[in-house]
Amino acid sequence: MCKGQDIGTIRPLAASEGVQVFEASALRYAFAPHRHDAYVVGITTHGVQSFRYRREARASLPGQAFVIHPDEQHDGHPGTEAGYGYRTAYLAPDLIAEALGGRSLPFVGDVISGDAGLLAALRELFAVADPAADDLGVVSSVTRLADVFARMAGASAGKCAQDWPAMRRIRDHLLAEWRDGVSMAALETEHGLDRFAISRGFRRHFGVSPHRFLVLRRLERAQRDIRAGASLADAALGSGFADQAHMTRQFRRAFGVTPGVWRRLVG
Repeated sequence: MCKGQDIGTIRPLAASEGVQVFEASALRYAFAPHRHDAYVVGITTHGVQSFRYRREARASLPGQAFVIHPDEQHDGHPGTEAGYGYRTAYLAPDLIAEALGGRSLPFVGDVISGDAGLLAALRELFAVADPAADDLGVVSSVTRLADVFARMAGASAGKCAQDWPAMRRIRDHLLAEWRDGVSMAALETEHGLDRFAISRGFRRHFGVSPHRFLVLRRLERAQRDIRAGASLADAALGSGFADQAHMTRQFRRAFGVTPGVWRRLVG
């Protein structure tokens, strides 16, 4: 694709704790395989949204919903030359787990769906996800979505886990040390669990490993700095990466694009 060619836009609509909402229009860019640490759930608004997910080719049409589970690899590309668009929400796994009372994360097998309850819950979330709104409507909508996920997951919906309080404390520890990082030995000492219990429990509740969780928090900071006008080199150093090349590798792995292309997409 030529450097100056129109590749479409991705516009942030709203953000609150654990929830980010975006609107994409006329996307013509082919995103490389990547993983998010959030539930990515939305509705295709126009065009054909094509992607590979769990080793199969998928295509979402206008009016269909899609649900991508945390840490599941996928790519993305237009199914036609006209591009495609969507409204989507990135939902933090811990928000879904809390809404479900500490149960392990539900896996929704139908990545593309016309489920009426899912579509209704998404439309409700998009309607209340306004930067000027309080969080009352957002929390209610996310709770409704969590219940829909649990219903759609059926037998795979998790039971309440005894380690949920401990995993929340470990998450908070990681958030406090996001820039400098923390060793597994330090987590073991601080929280009284061995590394295997930490790794298994954290992934069950938050969808990713503790290390991946830290990397993605650094990438979120880099995104904010880039959007605010920072150079890519400054964004890398300010978010705790060794250098710009290190940030670029992690950025592409997480979002399917380089930081430079992402800056073009978000304008």
